[in-house]
Amino acid sequence: MEEFIARGFAATRLDDIAKRAGVAKGTIYLHFKDKESMFEELVRIVIVPVVARLTTLPPPAGSVRDLIEAFASNFLKEVIGTRRGDLVRLIVAEGPRFPSVADFYYREVVSRGITAMRALIELGIARGEIRQKDLARYPQILVAPAMIAVIWQSLFARHAPLDAQEMLRVHLDLIFGERSTT
Repeated sequence: MEEFIARGFAATRLDDIAKRAGVAKGTIYLHFKDKESMFEELVRIVIVPVVARLTTLPPPAGSVRDLIEAFASNFLKEVIGTRRGDLVRLIVAEGPRFPSVADFYYREVVSRGITAMRALIELGIARGEIRQKDLARYPQILVAPAMIAVIWQSLFARHAPLDAQEMLRVHLDLIFGERSTT
């Protein structure tokens, strides 16, 4: 992961990964057919479990907003400002030049997250917690603050720090209505 983050997908060489790992380059080929398959396994180990937690959540006993807030807080803690966030930024930056990597990430991460978010939105609509029914057509709107936070952290945080947790609260107030303070 360190090599990919430091150099980007295009510039990372298996020789450098082997050197960092303290193994011969041939050892890598015992486990991976190429750089792309190694990167895919990295995503499976580092990112997919975070999304899997969302897709395997039991039906919420509390409100849908509470469940989304819990997941978002976990996402902020485990992704924003961590090496996972660096990996997501790498995919955003290099995905257009490497469509197979972007396609893999979409299949393994994005589509699962979108499906889970859509299910939560539909539950929120059915319970009357969410009034805007079209939100289920665009679950990307619900996760937009998380993506903004990932990108903002690497590009602009040194100029204008972002309170991602507070941004999320404001975003959810727009969707669910403001929480009562009593």
